[in-house]
Amino acid sequence: MGKATNAPPLPSIKTLTFPFGSDTIKRRTKGLPLKGKGHFAKKGQCRKMKKEFSDCYDLVVYQIYPRSFCDANGDGVGDLLGILSKLDYIKELGANAIWLCPIFKSPQCDNGYDISDYKDIDSLYGTMQDFDALLAAAHQKGIKVIMDFVANHTSSEHEWFKRARSSKEDPYHDYYYWADKPLTDWKAEFGGSVWEYNSATNEYYLHSFAVGQPDVNWNNPKVREEYKAIVDFWVEKGVDGFRCDVLDHISKDFEKGLRRNGPHLHEYIREVFGREHLTNLYTVGEAETTEESILATCGQDRKELKSVFQFTHLTVGRQGRYTPVPHCMDQVKDILKDWETFTVKHDLLYVLLTDNHDRPWFNSRTGNDGALRYESATNTAAMVFLLKGIPFLYQGQEIGCANSYFSDLSAFNDVECLGYYQEMKGQKSEKELLKEINFGSRDNTRRPFAWDGTEKHGFTSAKAPWLPYATRSGEINLADDIAREKSVWRFYKAVLTLRREHAAIRHGDLTFLLPDRKNCFAYLREDEKEKIAVVCNFEKGQRLEGLPEGKLLLSNSDRTQGANGDYAPYECAVYLITK
Repeated sequence: MGKATNAPPLPSIKTLTFPFGSDTIKRRTKGLPLKGKGHFAKKGQCRKMKKEFSDCYDLVVYQIYPRSFCDANGDGVGDLLGILSKLDYIKELGANAIWLCPIFKSPQCDNGYDISDYKDIDSLYGTMQDFDALLAAAHQKGIKVIMDFVANHTSSEHEWFKRARSSKEDPYHDYYYWADKPLTDWKAEFGGSVWEYNSATNEYYLHSFAVGQPDVNWNNPKVREEYKAIVDFWVEKGVDGFRCDVLDHISKDFEKGLRRNGPHLHEYIREVFGREHLTNLYTVGEAETTEESILATCGQDRKELKSVFQFTHLTVGRQGRYTPVPHCMDQVKDILKDWETFTVKHDLLYVLLTDNHDRPWFNSRTGNDGALRYESATNTAAMVFLLKGIPFLYQGQEIGCANSYFSDLSAFNDVECLGYYQEMKGQKSEKELLKEINFGSRDNTRRPFAWDGTEKHGFTSAKAPWLPYATRSGEINLADDIAREKSVWRFYKAVLTLRREHAAIRHGDLTFLLPDRKNCFAYLREDEKEKIAVVCNFEKGQRLEGLPEGKLLLSNSDRTQGANGDYAPYECAVYLITK
């Protein structure tokens, strides 16, 4: 067993509470200014960031859901060679890294997040030879490759579990959690109890998610050695990083009722990722995001992860995944400001994102996906991806994809929303349930990418794709979007070009402008050479005054005037300020 790397103690912290509408978010911080206090990232305020951390600001990550990106072999499912064929597209957009959702061997009960062999490629996506070709081609084009690291659970079809469930005496039995009777009343993320009976051993095993996803027992040192070997296998192939799925679940405490964030979490993360040869590996975790936990996980001297996702701004006003909410962009702004303040103060890397494979489209939930879809989508691009941090784009976001509306349950594949349907059936009408599922299903962002407006949308040559196309694919597709005068894709490319060409955006300081003004988000990015102002108005038109003036670099309108003046709903503009 490898010895865990020791970590320094955490700084002293205090707890503040910031109310945002119906959400109350507990903030653990060290002297954070309250929201709306202007400049917070003063020069010299933070100690110098280590190079292996600061270099991450140059990343622009494009997330790919492989089965829905591009189908090269015509079976209706996206694959590795399909991704390879689109690398030039990704590079042209402005991304220099791709994150691949799971492509490992899997029975696909949760679309690959149930892994039966961590060192093999699922035939659905191709072969290991295909992966090697994709990796080599990506590196040749200057694109890094980040893979999903799913370590809280395996598939029930993994050889470890098949042996573990066969006998209490099998050496692999202790690779999982077992109990003579359920130890808790916890509910699984996808419905039902987390405890499932196994007749061969007359025991119950733990599964935090689906029945086919048994939780791995990280308290067993042999398990930790297995995962270290898995990481090393892919690193030796040349993989550049890992996105760590539900990583906070790998340590539990049944007696204290902790199904995640248990007492050994940070010890286990350091044991795997704190090893010297992984120093330059980029890692991002899906984990709890209180300030205390982020300090513990992502501090430069902690030797754990480089960064974690923060989803708080994606859940404002939410009474549940399936409940529509009113416009809440001011709340989104406040949360972004608070997290930017915190991460800059503590020299932490902040991940910039609005969409991924686990949520409906941000523009449909929080913005305007109707008449002002272009304005709303491009406004979000400027607002989020010119902040200080690491941009993570999700496939389809760059063309302004929107939620779908289906009238039949057969159009859905998402195990979570189907579980919700079964749970609520009889309590709500069929019409009401379909409305909620259309709004909140993860299938919204998992539907095949529409490359053009033809019948099969350039995704496949098969008769039908694995999941029905989005209901608006005829309108929202890459070819038609690029051809429009108001192109979401061309605006995204322009935003990413600004990031690439201006070091002030990637590495510079951040000042909030008009901090107390509602219905807008304005800020200044600057270094010793230049200042760049970003002004994003929200859903209501208004006049803005008190902004610095300069040369217009980018706008999502026909704007010709300076920064001060009238702004239409969702209008945004970027200015180069003359010092």
